[in-house]
Amino acid sequence: MLEISWISHSCFKIKTNNGIIVYLDPYEIPKNEEKADIIVSSHNHYDHMDDNAINNVLKEDTIVIGPEAIERNLKKFNSKALKLGDSYEKKGIKIELIPAYTIRKSTHPKSNQFAGIIIEAEGKRIYHAGDTERIPEMKDLESRDITVALLPCGGTYTMDFEEACNAALDIKPEYVVPMHNWNKDLNEFKKLLNQKDPNIKVEILENTNLKI
Repeated sequence: MLEISWISHSCFKIKTNNGIIVYLDPYEIPKNEEKADIIVSSHNHYDHMDDNAINNVLKEDTIVIGPEAIERNLKKFNSKALKLGDSYEKKGIKIELIPAYTIRKSTHPKSNQFAGIIIEAEGKRIYHAGDTERIPEMKDLESRDITVALLPCGGTYTMDFEEACNAALDIKPEYVVPMHNWNKDLNEFKKLLNQKDPNIKVEILENTNLKI
């Protein structure tokens, strides 16, 4: 069983059945949180790669992973830079980086080579979309049997509610967890996606964890 906890903004903690800890897009992680085995940053913006947050959960053998585009930022840690499309495995956790970018907004151009993240563990796949709009590559994820899709929906720099819901229809995960929402009412997101496809479960992780 995997346990997914929301920390803040786009930062999540994933804990495996045997106690492996993975943090995605580290930001504002408290010092009293469990130490990390793996940390993955989709890109180097401060709210997705917060050095203080990383240092709060580092231990001697923690590895920090990100796309080659942010290799310079990674070098201060025990790290591994991946090409988009490549994967890395540690302690039974497979990490794959895939494209993430904005099309209509200029905030995250494709040329930056920032990443979305696929975590595979215990037969489940978690997709963390990073900072992105709805992009053609999302349609390819339907065949990947994504268990949980963590999708930005705030609309300022990424997808808004409507676009994130349509992205979910492309991906067809079992669960969607909205993130990067700038304090918008996520119950409205849940209502909208339920109208579009009631078979996709929406989990709002503000005061609870998701166990899959």
